[in-house]
Amino acid sequence: MEKVIIIGGGGHAKVLIDCIESENKFEIISVLDDNPDLHEILNYKVLRRTELKSQNNVKIILGIGNNTTRKRIAEELSAEYITAVHPSAIISKYAKIGKGTVIFAGAVVNAGAVVGDHCIINTGAIIEHDCIIEDFVHISPNVALSGGVRICSGTHVGIGANVIQNISIGSNVTIGSGAVVIADIPDNCTAVGIPAKPIKFN
Repeated sequence: MEKVIIIGGGGHAKVLIDCIESENKFEIISVLDDNPDLHEILNYKVLRRTELKSQNNVKIILGIGNNTTRKRIAEELSAEYITAVHPSAIISKYAKIGKGTVIFAGAVVNAGAVVGDHCIINTGAIIEHDCIIEDFVHISPNVALSGGVRICSGTHVGIGANVIQNISIGSNVTIGSGAVVIADIPDNCTAVGIPAKPIKFN
């Protein structure tokens, strides 16, 4: 069984630990976090970044929910990343999943969908046919993306949001919880409501 270290010791890491244990393909040997007050998470020892170099033949996965932080750390590290998929997730054999991506319990990724690197497809999310999810995207619990939706890099789709077919959502966007997206959303904004509309730009 391949060995893996999880980077990040917050709440997202707890769900990731459960996912990896349930998948039973990798052995978690430790969690890495620079918080000096954090020594253990779900019975796993927490290491500091300076201790990472002493680990040989170990793969990495990022247990960090924030897209910006996850991207920064991925760009800083030269590492081999695993992909973690909970056994209750339904992944079409015709879908493509990138490195470092995590797909949690009850999620669905249907035929023709492409999910990029270091994405989070959270609990119960639905990625319908032919969707394109670019790198460092977080699809929150119970989000539903209809067929042919494109979510560009760094975007966070909030819990319970719905996106109708063939919509494009730009890069570094935040879609508010429960929003219904029926028109394209530009880059670098926060969009909320039914229907979802930008309320501020970054």
